[in-house]
Amino acid sequence: MDPVTMLSGIILACLAFSAFFSAAETALTAVNRATMFARMQEGNRRAALVVRLCERKESLISTILLGNNIVNITAASVGTVLAIHLYGSEYGPLVATLVLTVVVLIFGEVLPKTLAIKHPDRTAMLLAPMLHIILQFLHPLNWLLQKALRLIFWLLRINHAGGQVGDANELLRGTIELHHHEGEMEREDRDMLGSILDLGERSVSEVMTHRSKVESIDIALEPETIISAMIASSHSRLPLWKDNAENIIGVLHQKDLFRLMRQQKIGITREMIRRIAQKPWFVPETTSLDDQLTAFRSKRKHFACVVDEYGAFLGIVTLEDIIEEIVGEIDDEHDLLAMAEINPFGDSAYRVAGTVTIRDLNRQLDWDLPDENATTIAGLVLHEARVIPDKGAMFEFFGYRFTVAEKRANQITQIIIEKLVDAFDDAQE
Repeated sequence: MDPVTMLSGIILACLAFSAFFSAAETALTAVNRATMFARMQEGNRRAALVVRLCERKESLISTILLGNNIVNITAASVGTVLAIHLYGSEYGPLVATLVLTVVVLIFGEVLPKTLAIKHPDRTAMLLAPMLHIILQFLHPLNWLLQKALRLIFWLLRINHAGGQVGDANELLRGTIELHHHEGEMEREDRDMLGSILDLGERSVSEVMTHRSKVESIDIALEPETIISAMIASSHSRLPLWKDNAENIIGVLHQKDLFRLMRQQKIGITREMIRRIAQKPWFVPETTSLDDQLTAFRSKRKHFACVVDEYGAFLGIVTLEDIIEEIVGEIDDEHDLLAMAEINPFGDSAYRVAGTVTIRDLNRQLDWDLPDENATTIAGLVLHEARVIPDKGAMFEFFGYRFTVAEKRANQITQIIIEKLVDAFDDAQE
């Protein structure tokens, strides 16, 4: 065989392998592991191979770099021999350096990496079988390389242990925010997915209906009055109390009451109503929404009473409360229509009920008020002001202006909130 043809063939083979390693490195670094895992679950063998390769990332990257350096150095060496054969020892090395630098850069690096980054999943699945074979073939060399690196790290007193893996929830949050920022995800979808991730960090006390707003029935009332109150209520379950509204003795379900009315028709007594009432289920206020949702499902219940550390009744939490925390407010045709708690006020402000939660306000207006130290807007104002303000009092914090519009006793009932865009941006700068 002609030496020029043979040497040229070796160079082309090295360029092909260089392109292969470059594309494989880029594709397997940028591949969507979640997509590959889903395809693996569907029985896709190539996707399963990609997942296995990604699980051995350290060995994979070192093998790719080892293979890429071997073929690039071989191409340079053979190219120099070929250039000397064609142009002599005086100009051959220079020609080989110039030509191979351009060729390797374009066809061995830039072009394959550009194609791989545009279609990482498809490229990874295409190259995975060949890469797996090369990984096995170069395993001895790779093993020696790893040992040499560990020895060098030890001599230099460098800790080569891998860094901490990022929290899965934070990784998902970052992905969600990125897609929303790039316009690939609607704000409602971002909020919903974020709320699911937050279930483990939020407690039932943040979504419960406070006892001051809980609709309940005194068991001491006449049976006819209890029945009328139950029929008139927009809720399917109501707490029953005795002596005082915080002494919950049962939970009355409309279906159970209607079944009793159908069976008994007349002569219904308080004792009958008390017997059909379900035993109240008490949960601590610190229970996470994630745990409470799991408990609702396992116990097949939709209603629980929330108590503090002393056992005092604080309010109620329902399955619907937790679902609304994820998807937003849910109203049906039987819900009573109430005045909106967040209303535009002037050009850039909003009149907000003090009981509105910071989370709901942020979700509706796409604001970023902190909710670490308070659950409601009124609670946030009290926490930051450190005093019980009078009507008309004005405060500025977190880039917002808060004006106390209405007050009842020591309770802030209405607040006017205005976002100070310019002031907040200047503070950020």
